[in-house]
Parts: sequence; C-alpha cells; structure tokens
Amino acid sequence: MRMVIQRVNEASVSVDGNIVGSIGKGFLVLLGISQTDNEEIASRMVKKLCGLRIFSDQEGKTNLALSDVGGELLIISQFTLYADCHKGNRPSFVHAGTPDMAEPLYEFVLSEARRYVDKVEKGVFGAEMKVSLVNDGPFTIIYDSREMFGA
Repeated sequence: MRMVIQRVNEASVSVDGNIVGSIGKGFLVLLGISQTDNEEIASRMVKKLCGLRIFSDQEGKTNLALSDVGGELLIISQFTLYADCHKGNRPSFVHAGTPDMAEPLYEFVLSEARRYVDKVEKGVFGAEMKVSLVNDGPFTIIYDSREMFGA
C-alpha cells in the first residue's frame, strides 16, 4: 500500500464538474493499493497516517497530528501509484490491485480513518476525477507499506 500525503489548507475532488469531497485543513491522501495488500496492512497504514505529526506547534516545530489541530482527511484511490516504468515508456500496472479487491479495501481504509478523524471525505473509486488543493508548505510525505512494515 502506498500513500502520498500532502498537508493542505484545503482540498477537493470533483467528478463530472460536481464536487464529491472537500476538506479544510488536513491531509490530501492519494492511496495506491497493491495485489498483496490486506486489512491488516491497511489498519497499520491508517494508524500511522493519523498519527503523523507534521503540523506546527506554537514554537513552529512539526509536533502536532491531525487530532491536535482538528484536521480532516480527503482520501482518493489512485492505482497509478503502482505504475511500473522499468521497461519502455508506457507504464504497466500489473502490481496494482484489481478493482474487485481494491475497492473494498479502499472502503475499509475510509472506515478505519473515521475511527481517528471526524471528517473523512473521499473520491469516487474508478472515476475520472479532478483534484484541487492548496498545499501547505508544501509538505509531502510518501508512505510505502513494504518500506515501513516489510509488507
């Protein structure tokens, strides 16, 4: 599982010109699910995500987590995070989770995130989406379950 986490002042996602999810201060998370991911990995990743301390405290140090600042989450499924570009110029997506296994796991990630964060918004799985954001910093972190947990 891969997460690209961007600290934002605001973010939204739209489908066919209609906003389907929006947040204020918090994290925009692009979520890639691989064929080998499962609920155990997802739970660990969500816990790590929600504990990430990259908001500034009164001294300007990145010491605060989402819960400390009343932060929100916008989580968008993005299979292209598993693009394999080793051969040629056209990416392969053979390592990305198939829709029938990835969509339920995406929904599981959303439900797990709601255990930690009051407002969790989402995109539309498999849809063509337009994402808008006001990046704060910019501050971007990449989580990869294989690097973090060997999973």
